[in-house]
Amino acid sequence: MTTGDATRKIFVLDTSVILYAHNAIMNFAEHDVAIPITVLEELDQFKKGNENKNFEAREFIRMLNQLSANQMLHTWIPIDSRSDKKGHFKVLMGFDSKVDARQVFGEEKADHRILNAALKLQEEENKSKSARRVVLVSKDINLRLKAKSLNLPSEDYETGKIKNVQTLFKGKNEVSRISVETVNKLYENGSCEAREALKKSKPVDNSYYILKSSKNSVLAYYNPLEQQIEKVEKKQVYGIKPRNAEQTFAIHALLNPNIKLVSLQGVAGTGKTLLALAGALEQRSSFRQIYLARPIVPLSNKDIGYLPGDIKSKLNPYMDPLWDNLKFIQNQFDESDKDYHRITEMVEKEKLVITPLAYIRGRSLSNIFFIVDEAQNLTPHEVKTIITRAGENTKIIFTGDIYQIDTPYLDTQSNGLSYLIDKLKNHPLYAHITLEKGERSELANLANELL
Repeated sequence: MTTGDATRKIFVLDTSVILYAHNAIMNFAEHDVAIPITVLEELDQFKKGNENKNFEAREFIRMLNQLSANQMLHTWIPIDSRSDKKGHFKVLMGFDSKVDARQVFGEEKADHRILNAALKLQEEENKSKSARRVVLVSKDINLRLKAKSLNLPSEDYETGKIKNVQTLFKGKNEVSRISVETVNKLYENGSCEAREALKKSKPVDNSYYILKSSKNSVLAYYNPLEQQIEKVEKKQVYGIKPRNAEQTFAIHALLNPNIKLVSLQGVAGTGKTLLALAGALEQRSSFRQIYLARPIVPLSNKDIGYLPGDIKSKLNPYMDPLWDNLKFIQNQFDESDKDYHRITEMVEKEKLVITPLAYIRGRSLSNIFFIVDEAQNLTPHEVKTIITRAGENTKIIFTGDIYQIDTPYLDTQSNGLSYLIDKLKNHPLYAHITLEKGERSELANLANELL
């Protein structure tokens, strides 16, 4: 390892960073990375299981084993032996620093041993001729605050984090002062040149518009294949009628065979999951199966072990919101109606499957209409993993509310749904709609607006 470069830093990673992204040590450019031995102890507790955090723990342990090969982990090891653009890493074995976090905070716990390991490294660096800055990196806000209270610099893990949620792509725009002739042309012909309607350079692929003239308005969509602005018709899907423009746009994206990936973002009651499920049922003959899945993240982050019964009984409460949406769609029809019984038949024959997302891992998603609910509780890596499972004739829908996150180490900027919207906008295979108008009830709207 080279010495004497004071511009290089040492980043000390805690367990939350590894569970968020197992390859995190690769993302610190030329800087060095240190892993407290306590982190390895904690990862050992996470290595068994089918959740994403278990996968991340296992992958990191394997990667560390490969990188260290025949070397000792307490010495600095090149992160990439083929390149000098990466730094080094090592495992911090001790945690006996002069300032003892266990005494300061009055508790013996893993977080305080991790703090001590970073503090001890900081003390060692301060004694060297080319002292480097030691920074604790954690997804745990409270741990970062504790570090700062001990004069230890701390940061969030920024990779995969979008810069500004307020400017996040919404997928729809309202454009005024459109000529009456252009609006009439869209009504008469169904399409027109993009520049004729928008008076600007090429719009974002698969973006939606409310085009207003002085006399009337029209709902429109930019088709990247034809490079045309096309009129969007209001369509009913399996008994569900759109109640506003954004729901109309969502249904259009769900039914468009050229769009293979759709995300619907919005607060509770805007119809995200309901529309996705109705759109899937409407296209049931085009796909072998319909999968509706969600991550298991209970309120207060209580483990499913708190609930009685077998694994199916424990999982059912987390799947109930999905069943509620299915029942709502079914109740749009008479009990004597064939569409009512078709839903029951699809569930019985497993044409329609509602399941925890963890049970999907490793499956090949070919000829599947796949809806992922509560996607804001996924990491960017989980979202990528799901999409990379897509085979031929598969369509994936992500729904969620980036402002209602139940996972402790994710926020509006670092969750997988925000990451997906930010990174894939303007791709011809992808469409996004932010649903802003609540349609569940006046009471639900009141809660969203005032509470």
